[in-house]
Amino acid sequence: MADAGQPLADRVAVVTGAARGIGRATALALGKSGAHVVAIDLDEAAVKPTADAVSALGRKGLALGADVGDLRSIDGMVRRIIDSFGRIDVLVNNAGVTRRAYVMDLTEEDWDRIMRVNGKGVFFCLQRVAREMIPRRSGVIVNIASIAGKGYAGASNVIYAGSKGAVISMTRMAALQLAPHNINVNAICPGTTVTALSDANLRTRAADEGVTVEEMARRRNAAIPLGRANEPEDIAALAVFLATPGARNITGQSFNVDGGIIFD
Repeated sequence: MADAGQPLADRVAVVTGAARGIGRATALALGKSGAHVVAIDLDEAAVKPTADAVSALGRKGLALGADVGDLRSIDGMVRRIIDSFGRIDVLVNNAGVTRRAYVMDLTEEDWDRIMRVNGKGVFFCLQRVAREMIPRRSGVIVNIASIAGKGYAGASNVIYAGSKGAVISMTRMAALQLAPHNINVNAICPGTTVTALSDANLRTRAADEGVTVEEMARRRNAAIPLGRANEPEDIAALAVFLATPGARNITGQSFNVDGGIIFD
């Protein structure tokens, strides 16, 4: 039985988009909690340092390259994980893309790219992993959504907001339909989080408004009641909790981690 310091001892966790940012922080946090971690990203070489960092903690870390927008790639990814570990206990559906753009400047290419990863990727990774969890009657799925999916006015763009709203809705329905199989499905809705993706958005906003990046960061933080943006580790901490036995009766929920920006 896992002790308090290792609540996920010997669990097998899969994290998509794990090369950097929230995904990397979550992979490491899961490893520190005792889990073996499969770190997934489009480029296997880019995600290998994450897997190596998990291995350095004394867990098994495996890096895999996969395109979450391609069903054959997802299936191959899951088959390799099952071949290596025999099961999947936890999935953190984190891979996501966006760009900062005004509603009238968005293109069909933006729609296809964002929905392919943020919508299609989340659903089909969830479905494929659930197919492995159902026979074992055990599993935890954590989808990384966003407060953009709940109407946050500062969202990077309309399509991104729609994709994250879809993640929240899919989380609820999947939770209901997988509950008879003892599989928990929840979502985390980060607010402003300091990552490479958000940094690019911040620089675009600064350029659009003709101010320095530092001034834009000051304005961003001033709009957050707690006065600070998330670090990736803030999201990772909740993901780990949702994967532990302490969260066994929590499912279908979408939790904001945003410093108090919204309350829905």
